[in-house]
Amino acid sequence: MLHSQGRVLDVTTLADLDRRLAAGARSLAGWRVVGLDLTARGPDLLRCSLAQSLFLGCEFADGDDDAVRRAGGVVLPQIPGIPVDPYRSSLYSPTDLYDAPDYPDTLDARAYAWSRSGTRSEDTLARALHDHHVDDALAAWVAGRDVVGVMGGHAVERGSRAYADAARLGHTLGSRLTVATGGGPGAMEAANLGAFVPDDLEAALDVLARVPSFRPDIGAWVRAAFDVVETTAGGRESLGIPTWHYGHEPPNPFATAIAKFFRNAPREAVLLEVCNAGIVFLPGAGGTVQEIFQDACENYYADESAVAPMVLVGRHHWTEELPAWPLLQALARGRAMEPSVHLVDTVDEAVEMVGALSSRVGG
Repeated sequence: MLHSQGRVLDVTTLADLDRRLAAGARSLAGWRVVGLDLTARGPDLLRCSLAQSLFLGCEFADGDDDAVRRAGGVVLPQIPGIPVDPYRSSLYSPTDLYDAPDYPDTLDARAYAWSRSGTRSEDTLARALHDHHVDDALAAWVAGRDVVGVMGGHAVERGSRAYADAARLGHTLGSRLTVATGGGPGAMEAANLGAFVPDDLEAALDVLARVPSFRPDIGAWVRAAFDVVETTAGGRESLGIPTWHYGHEPPNPFATAIAKFFRNAPREAVLLEVCNAGIVFLPGAGGTVQEIFQDACENYYADESAVAPMVLVGRHHWTEELPAWPLLQALARGRAMEPSVHLVDTVDEAVEMVGALSSRVGG
């Protein structure tokens, strides 16, 4: 994928770089070379045309980076003193974020602490670059997938009926669609769990119920989840899109691909955007209400062909406790979105409704 026709080539290993140069590449236009040690590759690079090439977080021999710039390449060096790779080319895995036995030592915890204390302009730039590259990696991951969202509250505890319902929802939807959640605990974790476990969901729920919440011990909560992951054969893929903005909500390990952002606003927007097969909204509070009406706004102005189904679960919750449904129903009236907006009482009804509404997408 060279720069012709506006396309970009990511080069993320020395082996790939060497192979392409040996094959006779003469122009690096459109190449994005990420995180490589190029201290021994300067002469090879400088024999090529470097106009419109980009080098992100690479290491050069003395003077080679300036020579690359003079030849027309753009060089953005590594930024010292930050825990994340601002130029990463792939989504996180659970083990990337939980890379140490004790939670305070993990990348997840260190990144959150840095996000609260890093006030230098370099820190702000690093977070923006990080989110930009995670967004790129997410776009590549969801391409060609039929994605259904499951939104719900972070406070739902393992062992509760609400948690089991969300897990059953994720399990059934995950058999034919890719499940996406906000990537955190509670109903989000339950939906990712259900999508991940192909067979004995009840056994997994029993294991997790021994540690109901991430409070007071995130480490114990994570270890219980990894116990399930490690004993599950044939786990299915699902997506989590959490944020370090909510540092008190650790990411759940059942999402096999994790797009974690520092800024919450773009994270919320992209979370809703990727759900081309619709979204199921379980009972929740402020965050879930925000997601309902952010999604509703997109559907309100959308062409009929672009409307994604919205299914709210819990008639009493959404009409009495937090009466979002009457306003949503009024917004939808007479619009292209009206046939795609529904309120149901049970998870089983939600599964049936999503299947009917998204058949043209997930078929």
